[in-house]
Order: sequence, then C-alpha cells, then structure tokens
Amino acid sequence: MAHEHNDGLSGADAATVAEDKKILHSMGYAQELARSMHTFQNFAVSFSIICILSGGINSFGQGIGGVGGAAIGIGWPIWSIFALVFALAMGQIGSAYPTAGGLYHWGSILGGRFVGWLTAWFNLVGLVTVLAAINVGTYLYIVGSLVPAMGIDPATLTPTTQALAVGGITITQALFNHFGIKLTSKLTDFSGYLIFAVTIALIGGLLYYAPHLDVSRLYTFKNYSGDAGGAVWPSTSSMTYLFLLGMLLPAYTITGFDASAHTAEETVGASRAIPRGMIHAVVWSALFGYVLLSAIVLAMPDVDKGAAQGFNAFFWTMDQIMPHSLKIALYVGIALSQYLCGLATVTSASRMMFAFARDGGLPMSGMLKTVHPKHRTPVAAIWTAAILSIAFTLSAGVYSTIAAVCTMFLYLSYVLPIGAGLFAYGRTWTDFGPFHLKGFYPVVAVLSIIGAIILVYVGVQPPNDYNVKVIAVVLVAAAVMWFGLERKRFAGPPIGEMAKKRLAEIAAAEAAVGET
Repeated sequence: MAHEHNDGLSGADAATVAEDKKILHSMGYAQELARSMHTFQNFAVSFSIICILSGGINSFGQGIGGVGGAAIGIGWPIWSIFALVFALAMGQIGSAYPTAGGLYHWGSILGGRFVGWLTAWFNLVGLVTVLAAINVGTYLYIVGSLVPAMGIDPATLTPTTQALAVGGITITQALFNHFGIKLTSKLTDFSGYLIFAVTIALIGGLLYYAPHLDVSRLYTFKNYSGDAGGAVWPSTSSMTYLFLLGMLLPAYTITGFDASAHTAEETVGASRAIPRGMIHAVVWSALFGYVLLSAIVLAMPDVDKGAAQGFNAFFWTMDQIMPHSLKIALYVGIALSQYLCGLATVTSASRMMFAFARDGGLPMSGMLKTVHPKHRTPVAAIWTAAILSIAFTLSAGVYSTIAAVCTMFLYLSYVLPIGAGLFAYGRTWTDFGPFHLKGFYPVVAVLSIIGAIILVYVGVQPPNDYNVKVIAVVLVAAAVMWFGLERKRFAGPPIGEMAKKRLAEIAAAEAAVGET
C-alpha cells in the first residue's frame, strides 16, 4: 500500500501542500520528503538549534572573560541586530525559493553555479562542525554540572571518555532523525517549550538568589584578558579588541537558524513559514538570551572572581548562590535542551547534504540523495553528517576552536547568497515570494556583509588563530575541486528549461516513496 503523507491534513492544509508541491515542481524537484511540519514546528527547529541554553551558557566565558559584563549588556544586543538583518535578508530569499538546502539553491540562482557550489560547501562545513561544537559543549556541560553531583571527579575523565560520550550522543540523535520528521518535529516542538520554561525558571532563580543586583555591571567595561578572565583570551590592553572578541558569544549562540530553510520541503506553506521561522527564532532567542545572560552577570557574588573562572563562570555562580536541589533540576533541564539542540542540527545538516547531493554536488551523491520509502527521511545523509561530525571532534576536540570555526563558516554561507542577491536585486532577481522587504533588502544585505567581515576577523584571533589554517585549507581545497573537476562537471540546480525537463524524473521519484 502506498505511503500517503497527506493523511490527516485539513482541507486548507491539503490545498496549501498542493501549492507547495507545485512550486517545488517548478524548481525541478520532486516531493520526496514528507511535508508535515507547520509554522511553529519550522520555527521550533531553528529555535532549538540556536538554543540559548547551549551556546549562551557554554560560551558565556568568552564574553565575561573579555570585557566583563559589558560584553553581555552591550555586546549581545549589537550582534543580535546583525543576526536579525541576516535573518531578514535570508527570509526574503527563502520566501522566493523554498527548497531543502535552501542557501545552496539561493546562491546558484542569484550568483551562478560557483557561488551556489561554494555556499553549499561553506554551509555543509559549518553545519557538520556546529554539530560537533554543540555535542562537545553538551558533554563538557554535563561534566561541569551533573558529573560532580554524581560523586565523580571530572579530572578522572579522559579524552577517550569525551570521544565515546560525544559519539554516543551524536549516534542517538541520528537515530531519532532516521525514523521520520514527525518524530523529530515532536521532539523539537518539545525542545522549544522546554527552552522557554527552563530559561524562565533559571532567570527567576538567579535573580531571586542573587546576593545583590547591580545593573551597572551590564555596561561596565573591565579588562579581564589573560589570567584575570581565566585565560579565555590572551593578555591585551585594547578594550576595543577584547569587546570584538566577545562577539563570538552571541554570534555562536544565535546561529543555525537556516534550519527553517533546510526543512522547507517538509513544511506546509513554506514560502511564508521560512521567513517567520528564521526571524522569530532570532528575535526570541535574542530577547530571552539577553535576559538570561544578564541575570547570570547580576547574580555573580563577585564579577572579578566569576570572570577568573573562565568557561566555568556559570557553574561557579550557580554553586555560590543556588540551592542544591534547584540547581540540579535546572542542570537536567539545560542538559536535555542541549541534547535536543544537537538533534535539530542533525536534521538541518542532513537536509543540506541531501539537497546538494540531489544536484550531484557531493561525492557519492547517488547514495546521499536517497530517501527512505517508509520514513521519508534522507537516511544516508543523516548518518554521513553524524559520522563526519564525530570525526571532526576527534581531530579538533577543543570547544572554543570548534565553536569559532563553525560560526565563521555558517555566517559565510549566509552572506554569499545575500551578497549575490544584492547584485541581482531588481536586475536578474525580480520574482519575489510573499515575504518581501522591498527597498530595505539592499540595506540589510550591506549590514550582513559588514557583520560577516567582523565575525571572520574575531574568529581567527588568538587563541583561535589556528582557524586561519582551517580557512586556508578549505579555500585551497575548494579551488582545487572547482577548477580541477566541478567547473565542468557540476551542472547546479535545475533552472529554467532544465527544471521543466525534469517532470518525468519528478514523477518517478515521487512514485518511489509513495507520494500521491
């Protein structure tokens, strides 16, 4: 019996799905993935990946260990504005081109095959490495919070322990993704509610048990470089330099919202849901993240002593003020949120890989583009993303380095199609979706480019200067692959007449997964 994914849809949803499928066909693609997510679920997958309880807490030391509370009170809102302009620009493009692996498709249509191909590789590197950063961060968080409560000395844990634990975490996340988007979206829905609930409880606990509340901490600059800030950043006398370095905290935290675009082909009413999902995920994460991190700063019994803890500043603050039973309950909620953050990232990375392989952009594309006929998920892409992420953690297990690498590559993959759209806007790009910024698009595109330049600059500063080599290796490898092979071989996504010629292939692909 054919698998019918439209069962249970209302009449309005069925009509919307039919229109979604028509749009997808016009771009040369078959409806192979199961379209069952709605607007909240599309938002939840991006909100879960951003997860202020993951990046915000695990990278808190990068802010407080630089210029102190001002990194939160002033730095967080500044980068939040940059993240929002990225989401606005990407929302307009995604509304016009709602496909899985959206950024790659956007770059190809707006800037040509090479821009699309490079966007895909940057986005794929960013997604695989951000999955590694999230899961390494989750492990380190559990080690710093729950392991001592179980009577285990964290100092007895070895790099092998970390490798096995991170591998186990990633494999279970891949398993959940393997068995269908409905299961995954239920978990990411739960994650969205969980993040809100735990964040509110944590903010309330921090402010209630704070020894005193001194709001001036949030706009006070103090040099905590070197040992004063737990050696998070090398010693320097430049406060401007330190303040910019602290931007890695909000930049790493508020990223991954491209997941709303990657799940476009599984979302009902994708042209409208994509921009809403990305923009709402950024706005709510920015607001709740600001209040949460400000509460941590305000709750510190002593900012100097807290900053000296470096990446353990959050744990130190909790140990100083929070009752044990409440602290453990909050720790469990945060750990679960971080796990679900990684689960949503597997979803995003696998859809990107599937979409790129669908157009022949990856080695073993024939395998990576396959969709399981029962679960309607790209199982080969799911497991490949998981395995690559585990391999990356083995080669670069330092959390701060992984976090900086993934942040840079993700935002570079965002800015490439945005920049291409700036040059194509009103010229070759004249067909827009229902979300249209009109004359404001060039403004947000220019601001996005400025933000990307700032981010690359701070992402390669010591102690993360190793990332210069990482970027160089990726760029050299990309140049060799493009000019040596892909420039002639890679056709890119179907555009124009090529899309129309795919109708027979589309019908066969949909029949193979029971799509009617």
